[in-house]
Amino acid sequence: MTRRDNMMIYKTDAEVALMKEAAVLVSKTLTEVAKILKPGVTTMQIDKLCDEYVRDNKAIPSFLNYNGYPYSVCASVNEVVVHGFPNNVALKEGDIVSIDMGVILNGWHGDHAYTFILGEVSDAIMQLVRVTKESLYKGIEKAIVGNRLGDICYAIQEHTEKKYGYGVVRELVGHGLGRSLHEDPQVPNYGKRGNGPMLKENLVLAIEPMINLGTKDVVTESDGWTVRTKDHRTSVHFEHDVCVKKNKALILSDYSIIEAAEKANTNLNSKYY
Repeated sequence: MTRRDNMMIYKTDAEVALMKEAAVLVSKTLTEVAKILKPGVTTMQIDKLCDEYVRDNKAIPSFLNYNGYPYSVCASVNEVVVHGFPNNVALKEGDIVSIDMGVILNGWHGDHAYTFILGEVSDAIMQLVRVTKESLYKGIEKAIVGNRLGDICYAIQEHTEKKYGYGVVRELVGHGLGRSLHEDPQVPNYGKRGNGPMLKENLVLAIEPMINLGTKDVVTESDGWTVRTKDHRTSVHFEHDVCVKKNKALILSDYSIIEAAEKANTNLNSKYY
């Protein structure tokens, strides 16, 4: 039976298995994006592709109309941190594109994000992408029974801000995930080791570092959704769905299929691996 503790909801093994199906559908959809991304493609085309793919797989795009959000994906380009509206502007060589999306499959949510590089970029941006992705896995390593939530938060901050001097966004955080898109607890990308609630088995989290090349400060555009860096420098966003387990966290989403498509697409740059 599903358990609650301090507003956090712990899933059964059977429920975690269903959540994995939802998370992998997001991964498969992002893989379709990786196959077609190139200069000239628009984020509105990506939104249409993702919406259709999700529905063809008997699921519902969970972002569409969530609190009034008008699209099926968030498409955040260059200095946009998150919640970028898809549009009809052609992507170009050197753009950094984060696609964040969610689905509801069999009543359970999957929600994760991946940042793509179109063509050649500076070494500084290449490093930012690599380090942000590394920090996601540093956080995931701490998502084990007996650790504290702050251990995840600290691991991400230590690798990005303290080691490389990047800006760690404070206003936006990761979150619990389940039958609702956002559940307790919030999962910041900064914090102190040993702080926060103790992690227990089968808590599912969306861990999502949002890391800026420059300042940590962000502003929200007039549309009420689009969040960009205050200094207009590049931001990178990666996100996995993760289940807390003993000894080693269980990653429910699957980057391997996205990465394979990314490497096969000559328009995308995967040299940061």
